[in-house]
Amino acid sequence: MRYAYPVQLERDEGGHYLATCRDVPEALTDGESQEEALREMGEALGAALAGYVMEGRPIPSPTDAEPGEAIAPVSPLIAAKLALRVAMRAEGVSNSELAHRMGSHEGAIRRLIDVDHRSRIEAVHAAIASLGHGLVVEDARPFKPVAA
Repeated sequence: MRYAYPVQLERDEGGHYLATCRDVPEALTDGESQEEALREMGEALGAALAGYVMEGRPIPSPTDAEPGEAIAPVSPLIAAKLALRVAMRAEGVSNSELAHRMGSHEGAIRRLIDVDHRSRIEAVHAAIASLGHGLVVEDARPFKPVAA
């Protein structure tokens, strides 16, 4: 899955930009500029999607951006951690089973899937690979609102 979602930006009477996401309504934030609101939205999306995983809810697939919407990506590390959780669920693998496969301990796996822990992306990638899944890194231009 590509963890980049369409975002609506609206300017309020105070001049701030409110950012909302129809695919992940729990994610909302604001910023003094469109760029700041989009950066903040990446973090808000990561937190909201982590909540989905913790609650056992499926992570929604991003829809196509509509005219006037921007695209906000989740940080690469958070996206990798979400992908690891999804792969573990898909393969029916517990934390302790993944630790066994990787020659590690269960506490290390808990940290790998914890979106608030600053893991090394290489370690998350290795865990995903041990499940037979992979990661793709994509380079993109800054995410600007799509012309209306």
